[in-house]
Amino acid sequence: MSVTTTAGARLRAAGGGANRWVVLIVLCVSLLLVALDATVLHVAVPAVTEDLRPSGVELLWVVDAYPLVCASLLIMFGTLGDRVGRRRLLLIGYGLFGLASAVAAFAPSPEVLIGARALLGVGGAMIMPATLSILRAVFPDRRERATAIGIWTAVAAVGAATGPVLGGFLVENFWWGSVFLVNIPLMALILPVGRWLLPESRGGHDGPWDVLGALMAAAGVLGMVLGVKRLGAGEGLLDIRTVGPLLVGAVLLVVFVRRQKRREHPLIDMRMFARPAFSTSVGCIVLAMLALVGLELIAVQYLQLVLGLSPLETGLRLLPLTFAAMAAGATGSYTLRRVGPRRMVGWGFVLTAAAVLLLVLMGQHDRPLLLTGGFVLLGFGLQTTLFAAYESMLSEAPPEQAGGAAAIGETSYQLGAGMGIALLGSVMNAAYGPSVASLAGVPASASSAAAHSLGEAYQEAERIGGPVGDLLRTTARHSFVNGLHVTLLVSAGLLLIGAFAALRLPRVMECAPEGRREADVPAARRPEVPAARRTIATAEPVPAGRRPESPA
Repeated sequence: MSVTTTAGARLRAAGGGANRWVVLIVLCVSLLLVALDATVLHVAVPAVTEDLRPSGVELLWVVDAYPLVCASLLIMFGTLGDRVGRRRLLLIGYGLFGLASAVAAFAPSPEVLIGARALLGVGGAMIMPATLSILRAVFPDRRERATAIGIWTAVAAVGAATGPVLGGFLVENFWWGSVFLVNIPLMALILPVGRWLLPESRGGHDGPWDVLGALMAAAGVLGMVLGVKRLGAGEGLLDIRTVGPLLVGAVLLVVFVRRQKRREHPLIDMRMFARPAFSTSVGCIVLAMLALVGLELIAVQYLQLVLGLSPLETGLRLLPLTFAAMAAGATGSYTLRRVGPRRMVGWGFVLTAAAVLLLVLMGQHDRPLLLTGGFVLLGFGLQTTLFAAYESMLSEAPPEQAGGAAAIGETSYQLGAGMGIALLGSVMNAAYGPSVASLAGVPASASSAAAHSLGEAYQEAERIGGPVGDLLRTTARHSFVNGLHVTLLVSAGLLLIGAFAALRLPRVMECAPEGRREADVPAARRPEVPAARRTIATAEPVPAGRRPESPA
């Protein structure tokens, strides 16, 4: 079972309660850096293009190398942390992340920048599941853990949302490499602090680590994410560059699941998915991220291309979403205890759907109060859903499987984000493109290029000039807003499906009795609890020979 080193003993000896929250701060700073790096580069792409002159394919890999590598390695490093120690893997991730940031900041060519972004993905894949699994170990009491997860999920939302704001500020005042350089002093600080303070823990796996299975999972997830990203980039579903990775990824994941079911010491215990609370929570994470990332991408285009805001102004307009997400995370533990997982996830989806329907009222003119209100509801609703889903998923997983469960949650997060861009982007393109492509009086080559995106339509309109160019610009902007409305309606429907799926979650938040841990009760005296409702309240069970014979 869980093994704790001197760092963990030092944590408990120092009083436990206060230090647990200091550990949470360290974990949240780790997560903040990883979440920031996922979005901070987006606004620096034009500056990178001007400086390094990458080809179209190279630029695509500059942006996608980090999320692709990170998503594909989450299961590998999450389960490896259960074997060799989560703290150890986290510290290695810190070092890699700092090194890769330095290389990326001063990259002299697109190839070096792509390699550095891939190395950042490796470091991120080590850090992300380790933070959540260490959190599971440090907070054995479910009530405290719910509060900690609320803070953790809020920090993730803050990092993703403030990335464009920070990136816009740095690019406007320094150079594009500064978006990576800010990681280095923080990593230099957090590495020794984490080494001294964070407790070591690992799962109770005595058998060998399944190297082949880990590689199979990595390749399978990489294929799925790559195929979904190709679909989101506008490639057809029947295009070999889309369907090939999707099929290979799906086959590898199916073989991986079958292999795990047969092995005596699997990487991931697939029986966790038989628990309705666990499998439903994973599905809700996918749906929530699908809505969030797809809508954020379209909202950024709307703010910049329709309303004409700068990248920095766009980031500032999205800040209400961030503040609302922070409020949802801060109050999440209290709400979860009051209403339970089922209502919290379900009503979070409903609130988000209401926010999306409110944003349908957006038009071609700026309505700041409407946008702010919609973004506040969107941030609060989605963060409420993500918080309750993560908490339920992690509490349903056995402590010795914390790394694998965290990796599954983070992989679901990444897959949901990719699917959101692909699905909602495809809906947007289908609603936007036809009316622009068939515009009378515009040269066929110009209308065909303009049908790809609103940005290209503006470029073609400027090139053509005169009344025809004005007509193309006006029509494209009108078609984009109509496509936005259609996309929002589809997103609202998906969110309502998530609300119905939440009905499979438990009604109440089940906790061990106050002041007692489940491990303190002798196994023979524990009441039988159905697997779907079982909650393991501690990450460090007391060995059987040392358990006190307390009354049941």
